[in-house]
Amino acid sequence: MPRFPKPYADAVARLRVPSGFLIVAVFAWFSRPTGVSLLVGAPVAIAGLALRAWAAGCLAKNRELATGGPYAYTRNPLYIGTLLVAAGLVAASRSVLLGALFAAVFTLVYLPVIQNEEQHLRRLFPEYAAYAVRVPALWPRARPAAKSPNPFRFSLYLRNQEYQAGLGFTAGMLYLLWKALG
Repeated sequence: MPRFPKPYADAVARLRVPSGFLIVAVFAWFSRPTGVSLLVGAPVAIAGLALRAWAAGCLAKNRELATGGPYAYTRNPLYIGTLLVAAGLVAASRSVLLGALFAAVFTLVYLPVIQNEEQHLRRLFPEYAAYAVRVPALWPRARPAAKSPNPFRFSLYLRNQEYQAGLGFTAGMLYLLWKALG
């Protein structure tokens, strides 16, 4: 994974959410969905949402190091889920421009944010260094690194407000469906 200068990584971390509104506007403008593109993209995006939900339900942020559930396969299942959701929406939208935009955003925004979060976790949890040696940052392992000490808990899913991703996805897909039918 590329290394980004700390000031840059900090700046994009602060701009990540506000810039999302701009990306939504660009998405709405440039999408050209069809029934077929929706059928291709929706399952990919739903798989990403499912991965995000599983990860959020195993994550007690800043209280314990998540090493079970999807975190036994990759250190960043939430971001992989985000990547899958974006890929599904791009396929559903049928826009090469949106594909390039999402690839750039993932590379230039999400990778530095992942880098910042990893530094934070190393400071917070001394055992993170050993975990990082066993579990890859992005490309998942074929088998879990360990037994799951962090089972899925619906209360964590709710506390982490992961349902918001599902609501956003639903709104995006309804918009694409409306645009495909219109």
